[in-house]
Amino acid sequence: MATEDRHGHSHHEHAHHEHGVEGPGYATPQAAIEESTPEKLAYVAALYTGTDVDASDFVAVVDVDPGSPTYREIVDRIEMPTRGDELHHFGWNACSSSCHVEGLERQYLVIPGNRSSRIHVVDTSDRRHPELVKVIEPEEVHEQDLSGPHTVHCAPGREIMISMLGNADGELPGGFLVLDDDFEIEGRWDAPGEIEFNYDFWYQPRRDVMVSSEWAAPATYQPGFDLEDVEAGKYGHSLHFWNWGDRTVEQTIDLGEEGMIPLEVRFMHNPEVAHGYVNAALSSNIFHFWREDGEYHAEKVIDFEGRDLEGWDMPVPALPTDILLSMDDRYLFGANWLHGEVWMYDVSDPANPRESDSISIGGYFGEIQAVQDRELISGPQMIQLSLDGKRLYWTTSLYSTWDDQFFPEEGERGSVMLKADVDPRRGTMTLDEEFLVDFGNLPDGPARAHEIRWPDGDCTSDVWQ
Repeated sequence: MATEDRHGHSHHEHAHHEHGVEGPGYATPQAAIEESTPEKLAYVAALYTGTDVDASDFVAVVDVDPGSPTYREIVDRIEMPTRGDELHHFGWNACSSSCHVEGLERQYLVIPGNRSSRIHVVDTSDRRHPELVKVIEPEEVHEQDLSGPHTVHCAPGREIMISMLGNADGELPGGFLVLDDDFEIEGRWDAPGEIEFNYDFWYQPRRDVMVSSEWAAPATYQPGFDLEDVEAGKYGHSLHFWNWGDRTVEQTIDLGEEGMIPLEVRFMHNPEVAHGYVNAALSSNIFHFWREDGEYHAEKVIDFEGRDLEGWDMPVPALPTDILLSMDDRYLFGANWLHGEVWMYDVSDPANPRESDSISIGGYFGEIQAVQDRELISGPQMIQLSLDGKRLYWTTSLYSTWDDQFFPEEGERGSVMLKADVDPRRGTMTLDEEFLVDFGNLPDGPARAHEIRWPDGDCTSDVWQ
């Protein structure tokens, strides 16, 4: 097992995972960069929950192939059978962590409804026209005393793990649900009560570690954001480091006032390295975490200052709601939803991120407020990067009730999907002003757009053993 200090001096020592069996993923992060082809399709969670449109949520199949006659169009929609699911985050049945498992394919998308606790399984054998093949009803989830499904990760072997934000009543504590490869509920991964708050998670099998973050109970965040809930201690501010094999929490780090609402957890892709980042959304900070001297540490390394705005009695926080690492672990990207910035930091020295570039667009302060004459009525939110690190895409919806509070027009006019071209050598981004997918112009009416996934894996779902 490799060791390194807070500066991650060993982080370029990519080990080559030996595996003689063809599987659903890439042998190493570097193989993902070198062997992948440019993405041609994107799967995007799209919602009618919280809008005036009486229709169910769906997954949009978006053509992102510049050589295609339907480039920038939604070419198919996989509609969910029930209204009001609030599709949020979703993931694959298999990824590079399963690359040694013979016969397994990255074929099925597991798509939870965060508000309903209903879990959908979509077969993507026909990539352009996927098909819904299974639904797990909320009552089956509640039998495990869980609700509010969030992050879906394929686990080593054939299992699928989902973080759950509440108990069967939508209150604390949360936990983790495990599905088998037939998409039957296998049970809980954790012992009930091991943690209270839950949100995102990421694991590193070679380090025998999993880290989880904290949002709030579904009963708290689903009605919308209330600052009094923060003051009442109903939102989280800690990271939990688990023993992956024993399924127990070995260490908890309280990030304090600077670490309110830690959301997306991103371990570096190199499986030898114990460095990562988490975005504290409400505090508008990015924390670096790393292992040294036998324990994990966390330190604030990026601080976005609030900005004054007429009508607000406090500075508007940046609200960095999503982050991701490029597959070569060199760049950290993120989106400040309220300020309207997409940013890029060089993290070659993990403890000392260096601002590389940013694009000011949308949100409350964006310098660019329209693309293709389409007015931007919200800020950049969920982001996704191509495996080669050259194209960054983003959508603009956060959560229906939170959209309604901060960008009420998002539900009335729909989201957009935008793109920037990235130059990894120079560390720059350029907005592609020709690229626009308008979720406001759909037959049933405007929809909200959220998480993005590529058929061949992406920078926020693949893990290596």
